Amino acid sequence: MILATFFTTKNAIMFLFVTLFFLIGMIVYRKVLSKFKKGQVSLNDFCVLYSLEKNEQTGELEFYFTNEKKKHVIFEILSESEEVLHTLTDQEYNQGGHIIRFDSKELANGTYFYQLRTENQETKKRMVINNA
Repeated sequence: MILATFFTTKNAIMFLFVTLFFLIGMIVYRKVLSKFKKGQVSLNDFCVLYSLEKNEQTGELEFYFTNEKKKHVIFEILSESEEVLHTLTDQEYNQGGHIIRFDSKELANGTYFYQLRTENQETKKRMVINNA
């Protein structure tokens, strides 16, 4: 009888130590995650620039971007060597989706980039102009 009580008490103490160790591990894990999360970037602070639908572009192009907050946006067409050829807009945009139109006939056939810049972001995408 005393031997059975000893093993039960020993098992109960072992169970309590394992539980305590597990709880301490969870607390440390949550603290480490919260430390890393503090430096994370909020996606609401950035604009999303969508790609053009076709591989080769002709005629009037519609560049589309969205923003979650009011932002000052500079939108540019760049050469293949990334020199600014045209600044299409340099103004503040309210929250929502926006289209910037550009006539591709102003460019010779070839490869170009289009770029969206804000105070905290610079996004570039490639396009090929082929006005046959």
